[in-house]
Amino acid sequence: MGKMHLVILISVLFLSACETAAFRETPDNVTVAAELLETTNILIRAGQLTADSNIEYERETETIDKILVELPETPAHLWQRIADGLTIPRDISRRTVSSRIEFYANKQEYLDRITERATPYLYHIVEELEKRNMPLDLALLPIVESAYQPFAYSRSHASGIWQFIPSTGRYYGLKQNWWYDGRRDIIAATNAALKYLEKLHKDFDGNWLLALASYNTGERNVQRAIRRNQKKGKPTDFWSLKLPRETRGYVPSLIAIAEIVSDPDKYRVTLNRIPDEPFFEIIDAGGQIDLATVSELTGMTMEEIYTLNPGINKWATDPNGPHHLLIPLDKAGEFKQKLAALPDEERLKWDLYEVEQGDTLGRIAYQYRTDLKSLKKINKLRGNMIRVGQKLMIPTSKQPFEKYSLSQDARMYNGLKRTGDGTRLVYTIRKGDTLWDISRDYGVTVNQLCAWNGIQPRTILRPGGELVVWSKDKDYAKVIPVSTQKTSFDGESRRINYTVKSGDSLWLIARRHGVTVNELQKWNSLKKKTLLKPGQNLDIYIGQAPTDA
Repeated sequence: MGKMHLVILISVLFLSACETAAFRETPDNVTVAAELLETTNILIRAGQLTADSNIEYERETETIDKILVELPETPAHLWQRIADGLTIPRDISRRTVSSRIEFYANKQEYLDRITERATPYLYHIVEELEKRNMPLDLALLPIVESAYQPFAYSRSHASGIWQFIPSTGRYYGLKQNWWYDGRRDIIAATNAALKYLEKLHKDFDGNWLLALASYNTGERNVQRAIRRNQKKGKPTDFWSLKLPRETRGYVPSLIAIAEIVSDPDKYRVTLNRIPDEPFFEIIDAGGQIDLATVSELTGMTMEEIYTLNPGINKWATDPNGPHHLLIPLDKAGEFKQKLAALPDEERLKWDLYEVEQGDTLGRIAYQYRTDLKSLKKINKLRGNMIRVGQKLMIPTSKQPFEKYSLSQDARMYNGLKRTGDGTRLVYTIRKGDTLWDISRDYGVTVNQLCAWNGIQPRTILRPGGELVVWSKDKDYAKVIPVSTQKTSFDGESRRINYTVKSGDSLWLIARRHGVTVNELQKWNSLKKKTLLKPGQNLDIYIGQAPTDA
């Protein structure tokens, strides 16, 4: 009998130590399970002694107590903390909610990705919610808004995990400029989002469902829907209002996720544990600093730096602040020490630029990926006037721009191939060229040109510079590289038979092949006002054309 009591006791202790299987075990849980199983086996073997001996029974009980005292406690995790703090009513009987529960419950890989993305941010958000005595359901709102993707950007220009549109972001104090976008800053945007949600909660008399609907579609839309129902004598709760389709699915989605988090076992979902402890420390960099410098001081990759600090648009922090950086807790102490010892001149790289003929301050700023305001401030310029030969101090990136892999410029063309299909051509920029003209000449898009050359659509092209162009067109491929195209040619000329395409003009064809309109007209016996037709063939001579052509 004593033996049976011990086995039962061990089984109970084992089950209580391991918690629900819905939360994946950590190494500590495995240790607990292994030690308890080992203890069970030891006691079974020791169970050769009978319960009739009270002395031996007490010894076995003491052995169990001693082992259990020494076992490590199961670490706390954020999903359980959130589950314990869910307070927004969940009506899971409604079809829209049940269908969303089914959707998420069948997306285990999606939930795993969300957990991975949320891990750096979730502890901070939960802490901020508890400080304000707000429902922990709201920590799940970025799942609905952005799937915890810090660089999420919508068609309505909403940005960040909380998806602020520019105007609402500015209203709640989120700075947005060339260097920095506070809508993506985890600290600033979380603070703004919770302020906004608190206001909506108050405006709708403590009704969280109406507050959440307003966060999605705007409080005026919800207020109008309420007034319409009031006039018709209908209920004015969320479920009774006629709201945009997106909003009708938005609130049920949050309820569905909260329901799954509350009882993942019920829905056969596994939530990877997120430790209930800080992930990062907020550190004041004390001024503008290149992210390459941060990488050198911390050993972090650029991707890791941008992921924790997604509000930084460019290669460095905003010259005018904010200068806070989120650094992983295990790297924060060493970073602060190295930062304190870092000479000012090593925070950024500086170039001394001599103004050339045709330069403008705006063009120089754009060329160096800095902003006009900062350039003027650094060089103590009151206006935009500069003179040839004037020397300017310009902060520039320590690394090539492509190394800043999650900067705004890099993300803009992240989905586009860096190389193209066909033949690689090198085009030499001429005076008056624009990206639109060049893209049209070669039958590609401006976005492709930008991706291939790591530039933006508004980049100012400097004559003599070169652009990489990939083209499948055989006519273009016969002239390689494009930068060698001239009307003169060392050696025999090359004759190209060019087929006119829709949208072509003599000027475009001439410009594309480095010849003149007059030459095209002469070689093909064309009159000045001749209209080209798609499919028409033209002779083009690359190099010195025969005199009798």
